[in-house]
Amino acid sequence: MDFNAFIDGFAVVTQPTNLMYCLIGVLIGMLIGVLPGLGPAATMAILLPIAYGAASDGNQVAAIIMLAGIYYGAQYGGTITSVLLRIPGEASSVVTVFDGFALAKQGKAGTALGIAAIGSFIGATVSIIGLTLLGPIVASYALDFGPPEYAALALLGVLLVATVGNGNTVKALVAAAIGLLLATVGSDSFSSADRFTFDSLELQSGIDFVVVAMGLFGVGEIFYNLEERHGKPHVPAAIANIWPSRKDLKQSSPAIARGSVIGFFLGVLPGGGAVMASLAAYAAEKKVAKDPSRFGRGAIEGVAGPESANNAAATSSFIPLLTIGIPANASMAMLYAALLVVGVAPGPQLIDERPDLFWGVVNSMYIGNLILLALSIPLVGIFVKILRVRPAILAPITALITILGVYTINNSVFDIFVMIAFGIVGYLMKKTGFEPGPMVLAFVLGSLVESSFRRSMLLFEGDPTGFVTRPISGVIIVFIVMVIALPVIQLVLRRRPPSNTPSDTSEHHDQEAGVR
Repeated sequence: MDFNAFIDGFAVVTQPTNLMYCLIGVLIGMLIGVLPGLGPAATMAILLPIAYGAASDGNQVAAIIMLAGIYYGAQYGGTITSVLLRIPGEASSVVTVFDGFALAKQGKAGTALGIAAIGSFIGATVSIIGLTLLGPIVASYALDFGPPEYAALALLGVLLVATVGNGNTVKALVAAAIGLLLATVGSDSFSSADRFTFDSLELQSGIDFVVVAMGLFGVGEIFYNLEERHGKPHVPAAIANIWPSRKDLKQSSPAIARGSVIGFFLGVLPGGGAVMASLAAYAAEKKVAKDPSRFGRGAIEGVAGPESANNAAATSSFIPLLTIGIPANASMAMLYAALLVVGVAPGPQLIDERPDLFWGVVNSMYIGNLILLALSIPLVGIFVKILRVRPAILAPITALITILGVYTINNSVFDIFVMIAFGIVGYLMKKTGFEPGPMVLAFVLGSLVESSFRRSMLLFEGDPTGFVTRPISGVIIVFIVMVIALPVIQLVLRRRPPSNTPSDTSEHHDQEAGVR
């Protein structure tokens, strides 16, 4: 690690403009986390035009710092509704509902929020330190990556998100396949032939990722949340003591430590992320607990472990994005798009070519998490009031920002209609149980998979076994086979008839006795 570049990163992030964007990002992130449904991916999609505008004024680093702050800030805010309303503001806060709301009913909402804030800060800090130390190492190994390695790694990322993530695996694979298909729209980069353009001049350059993301996440979520939350007022639980006692801190400390480690490692994996990390941390706490029956009834470890894990995972997911150029989840796909929009190519060369951006973003997380820790408790009262605002008031404001944002990217009315069309698609996907995440990630990685695969086939002179003979791509191919085979093996084992039952065994013994 270049220690001088690391120190220079603090000089970058402490510039007034960058500090302001960091503060704006984490505040928006907390607010979005508090408002159930919208999510950081949708928010970043809506704010991509603002990031583009900031980059046009020469503030590339500030734009990425703001979007990064939205992502990890949302993990803090999602806890508030989980504890007070029994509604997870973020998918990663689902398991916090179980014990967080139970504590709130016991009059310990403040304790739960205090432990969640402390655990979130520690988990994120541990993960940032890991990112600081491991990021340059991963980037140095990634310099050995060629087209075969990128093709295999991008395909592995799509498969992991589709098969390891939450929800129906078949539906996730279908969504990912549609995303890969959409990535082929436009002119072929090798032959310049038009593909699926239907003689439309607007589609010759392909479908803009920002338009797709703003439609699926932004407009789609607006439609879905209006229907789901209409006429369902929620009254937040009362908040008494905010700061946890020494006993609560002592009881939750091991859970915070375990959650931080679990979250860091699962966040690095494509398809892992904050949701899986929080679920794994909760399961781990139940397994090590002397009395697992306490969970679901107000166990403080059931809040501390998952909250530490989801914040650690949110931070460590920056490692594959910044060092290899592979987004690990839908939110990272938004940041990937933002980097491309502002003219920065994420990957192993980023540390050497743009150390100001790499270390500026990484070091902004240290400051951003301090800001979140300082603000998360005092702002709870304000966020509770925001929760009382009706969706019918918030939705038109969000829709207007979305429409103006997508128009300003290319000054194209066509993009607005495409965004609305994808908004309808996103709404229908949510209604029918299809998550848009795999589709968006596959759309982002689709062009990388195709171009890298075709370059690899030219390199191997048409021989596909070349993927296996190269060491790094060969190992990745083995992982791809394992990812494909694992669901099939699980399905076979479920359908396999049970082995000899006690009645079958006794009957077998009776038959043997009769033979004798």
